[in-house]
Amino acid sequence: MHPVDLAIIVVYLAAMPAIGVLVGRKQRSATDYFIGERSLPWWAVCFSIVATETSTLTVISTPGLIWAGQGSYNGLTYLQLPFGYIIGRILVSFVLLPRYFKGKQTTAYAFLGERFGSTMQGVSSIAFIVTRLLAEGVRLFAGAIPIQLILSYYGVHAQYWQIVVVLTALTVIYALVGGIKAVVWVDVIQLSIYIGGAVVAMIVLATKLPSGWTSRAADTGIFKLFDFDVDILHLLTSQYAFVTAVVGGAIFTMASHGADQLIVQRFLSCRSIADGRKALIGSGIAVTIQFGLFLFVGAMLWAHNGFKNAQQLGGKSDNIFTKFITSELPAGVAGLLIAAILASTMGALASALNALSNSTVADLYQRFTKRKPEDSTLLRHGRVWTLVWAVVFAVFGSLFSSTNNPVIEQGLSITGYTYGAMLGAFFLGMWVKRARQLDAIIAFVVTVAVMAVVVLAVRIPPAPGAKPVVLAFPWYTLLGVGITLVVGGGLSLRHRTADPKADATALKEPEPV
Repeated sequence: MHPVDLAIIVVYLAAMPAIGVLVGRKQRSATDYFIGERSLPWWAVCFSIVATETSTLTVISTPGLIWAGQGSYNGLTYLQLPFGYIIGRILVSFVLLPRYFKGKQTTAYAFLGERFGSTMQGVSSIAFIVTRLLAEGVRLFAGAIPIQLILSYYGVHAQYWQIVVVLTALTVIYALVGGIKAVVWVDVIQLSIYIGGAVVAMIVLATKLPSGWTSRAADTGIFKLFDFDVDILHLLTSQYAFVTAVVGGAIFTMASHGADQLIVQRFLSCRSIADGRKALIGSGIAVTIQFGLFLFVGAMLWAHNGFKNAQQLGGKSDNIFTKFITSELPAGVAGLLIAAILASTMGALASALNALSNSTVADLYQRFTKRKPEDSTLLRHGRVWTLVWAVVFAVFGSLFSSTNNPVIEQGLSITGYTYGAMLGAFFLGMWVKRARQLDAIIAFVVTVAVMAVVVLAVRIPPAPGAKPVVLAFPWYTLLGVGITLVVGGGLSLRHRTADPKADATALKEPEPV
């Protein structure tokens, strides 16, 4: 790699923490640290949501999804999922978002605390913490992949865990000092970097492609967008089936953007409920465009690699874009793309650190100690927990060094354990007035246990002689929601009257911000 590329990477690694500290250096309160005093512009929050949910998984793994079919091609069918994401975000904007803007809530799980009690709030917060640790562990590992490849070109054989520790240390600098404001504004910069990097890669690739490649791509199925196969086995096992992607994707995003503190914290930083809706729905549109951009990069790489799929190239689909970046891009451009990968990794990690710190302080510490400490004390606790979770992440990021599936798919499937239980608990609280705290906790625990069995052990037998396959991950959340409502709803029948807390938390006009 050219020294110019290394210079770009070094400058980036130094600049992002410095910018984050500069933006957020004047933090004076816990509310400012966690939700920016609800003063952030919606467009910045929108870009931060996109950057938070994107991470390295999108940058390095999405282009490879073109190849991910066994001996064939998925084409652009992965884009059906973000179509479902847009629907899900619209539903969250009008069903769940008003409940978060009601009062002075700073976490998603405060609603569950008000509706059921502090124990339920704590259970859901712990589930969020565990889920986020696992999911961000995958993301950190994904970020270490291209860095290890670069170092190997110079004869430096670094282990994944060493790279993870360095990335975490650089990220925690601005997340620790600047809080949510630093995270959001650095996210805006980082999103610009990796989208710009993808555009530059497309421009460079365009000069290397054989003539007539688009016609061949169309004939091969590379540009296939919809999969309307309604065979029941296909619907259950393929995330690329239209019904699975759109319906499952909509329910999945209702959990990821309506019941996951990682994203809820973002739109709670907006100035009003209207701005929150703009940020949330706008992020769905933006992420769809982004997926399309990276999938098109994958189509171009297919043509550039002699019209071969991943199996024919003898490598994993996750590595194809990374190898192109490190070996074929001109000086300066490769550095920009590597900086883009670092940007997505550090941005997602910073968001997770701040969200975990927020949930730990608001949902666990304050609820279970029943203390109302001074704001300066809460701010100090927030920073301490940011540092603690950074250390834990560095450990978890080293646990995913071997996987046979595209990294982006593994990252999404991890959420299958808890997302259904989390979203189901919200629906149980809103729709089942008789449900009490014990009903909700039992339903939550049962759902997580059942989903663990489904994700880890349940296999669907396909055609005779073929290898059994797993349930497609978009169905995990819907199945979990159903289990939670059935178990919680069934237990609620023990009570003759509605829970008084149900009326107390009924949706009214949200307080002005």
